[in-house]
Amino acid sequence: MFLIRLAVLFAALMLLNGCEQKTAPPLDQQLYVWQRQWTPAHDAALKDSRADFSTLRVLALQAFPQAGWSRARINPALLKRDGRPLIAVVRLDGQLKALDQDEVTAQIQQVLSDWQGQGLILSGVEIDHDAGSARLPAYRAFLTHLRAVLPASLPLSITALPAWIDSPELPTLLATVDSSVLQVHAVSDPRRGLFDAVQAGKWAKAWSRITPKPFYLALPAYGVALLPGASGAPVVESEVSVERVGKRRELLADPVQLSKLVAELRADPPAHLAGLIWFRLPLAGDRRAWSLNTLGAVARGDVLDSRLSLKLSAQDGLYDISVSNPGNLDSAWPERVTLAVQGCDGADALAGYALQQSPDLLTFTRQREGRLPAGGQRGIGWARCAHIDQGGSNVHP
Repeated sequence: MFLIRLAVLFAALMLLNGCEQKTAPPLDQQLYVWQRQWTPAHDAALKDSRADFSTLRVLALQAFPQAGWSRARINPALLKRDGRPLIAVVRLDGQLKALDQDEVTAQIQQVLSDWQGQGLILSGVEIDHDAGSARLPAYRAFLTHLRAVLPASLPLSITALPAWIDSPELPTLLATVDSSVLQVHAVSDPRRGLFDAVQAGKWAKAWSRITPKPFYLALPAYGVALLPGASGAPVVESEVSVERVGKRRELLADPVQLSKLVAELRADPPAHLAGLIWFRLPLAGDRRAWSLNTLGAVARGDVLDSRLSLKLSAQDGLYDISVSNPGNLDSAWPERVTLAVQGCDGADALAGYALQQSPDLLTFTRQREGRLPAGGQRGIGWARCAHIDQGGSNVHP
């Protein structure tokens, strides 16, 4: 009897240990590809994103109130080579006075047909329409019409706004589609910031209580600039430069803040949460997006680390002076870099920095804001010196 009891106790302990070692399943991670004009930089960005992001949601078509219809100029060869599930996103501007069901449906069918004619295999269609809550019945009617026209095998999803949560029309709207993408960034006054992690978590839980279907959270991995507007409301500058006089106020989603939210969602996901979709795929030189190194680290749940270091490259007494960021977290340009020197007969700073020089010290001081991507390097100046003591030099964040 004692042996039987011991065996039962041992089995219970093993079961308890097994429960303690269980980890939450990883959340599916996807990417928005939102560039209107594809460039050669998309090739490397797609290749480097493959390991961490399962699906591409690619901007295909846009409708604007005055400008009308505009197609994104994609590179179908790159998408075919990539091979990940592909969802075409159709952006219908929220300022459109009404949705002409027949015209919008015809435009969508044509772009889908053209993509398929280029050899692309679609895994779904997403409609992105920032309709006000009062217009949800009309939007539901449009989606019902579109669902009936699209192939039954082609999943239909929508981008959704937190402002819809309190609308009695929301459940019937969500019933018309297969899934939804709750956008929890850039949904309020931009002067209050791009993103609020606490509020985003509350919206996700509220959404999970309304929809019985899978939903995703659209999260920010980018920044914008605010410029003074004529009416007092700021003008938002994102991927495309805005020709306007005035000081730009830069806003950037905080990777550390997003990393904490992702960890919380991974540990305790709301009901029906299927995954996360990051806006947007960063390209080399995209100054208003996180680097892909940082985005991948946040998506994987890696510990974030930013480490700035001094890099010197010398030839015949001429030193090229750079700072590098070997960590996985993008960093602001260092405020100041000091170099202990001997016998300098010339030195200068590069754009963005100013130089102050004394016989034994060079001080490079930041003159404007900038970001050094994870894994990146940036030159700040040069000097012709008999000697630079790297051990006695410092980078001041």
